Amino acid sequence: MRRFLLFLLLCFSLSSNALLAQTQPPKPITWQDLMQLSTPATGERIAYGTDSLQFGVLRLPEGKGPFPVVVLIHGGCWLAQYNYSYMNHASAALTKAGFATWNMEFRRVGNPGGGWPGTFLDVAQGVDFVRELAKRYPVNAKEVVLMGHSAGGHLALWAASRKSLPRHSPLYTRNPLKSKGVVSLAGIPDLKAYALAPGSCNQAVPQLLGGMPDQVPDRYAQASAVGLLPMRLPVKLVQGVKDPIVPVSQAEALAQHSSQRNYLVKTVLLPNAGHFDLVAPTSPVWPTIEQAVKDLLAKP
Repeated sequence: MRRFLLFLLLCFSLSSNALLAQTQPPKPITWQDLMQLSTPATGERIAYGTDSLQFGVLRLPEGKGPFPVVVLIHGGCWLAQYNYSYMNHASAALTKAGFATWNMEFRRVGNPGGGWPGTFLDVAQGVDFVRELAKRYPVNAKEVVLMGHSAGGHLALWAASRKSLPRHSPLYTRNPLKSKGVVSLAGIPDLKAYALAPGSCNQAVPQLLGGMPDQVPDRYAQASAVGLLPMRLPVKLVQGVKDPIVPVSQAEALAQHSSQRNYLVKTVLLPNAGHFDLVAPTSPVWPTIEQAVKDLLAKP
């Protein structure tokens, strides 16, 4: 009898542990998890400028097209240590879903010519290069969504709002490409607030802009999306609640302006997601990312 009771107790314990494992939410994806994903098929590397870092990787879905385009802008704290390659997973997944993808590289802090203003001018040039791609490939330059992750989310928001820059700005470019909207994945729209907060990535903002907010206030105003309102186009701010790198307050800072006319902001909070779930096609939240792109392209 005693052995039988111990057997029942063991079965109950194993069943309880299995049930607990099933009910617990999945752990957020880490950088290491992302790096262990299988390398996706390569696209075509195309230069948009003369510097060795001014290029993008174009992926085209099956079919004749012309295809809508998702421009991907990678993060990595704007630093040279991190490049476009980790966004290849998201790029390949979006291409499989039927979108052409243009995964951009650009000069960053630590690269010759990176930082202020080179990083911004590269991103602007790379985004506008979609017009040239449309002359050579079956892509539709009028059906474009900008998608950026982390620091790349900041750059995507900035690229969409740069038409508000004055002509005397070092970041000014003529006739910016019009997009259907922005999908900001853990983006950083408020550089001033981010620079003043603790954190290793936060410390890269003064390197990017050449000083703290009180030293170069004009640069912060011209480089932050919150300083270039209104955008007059839809924005999806997708944010993992468990993100240790970019706080939810960054999305909230931009979303508070959503009441302004022609400034359409929607915050999408993902309760169990961290920083890298948003760019991992294996993550449970990936369908939300794809849907955000579809929603923007569906708008007239």
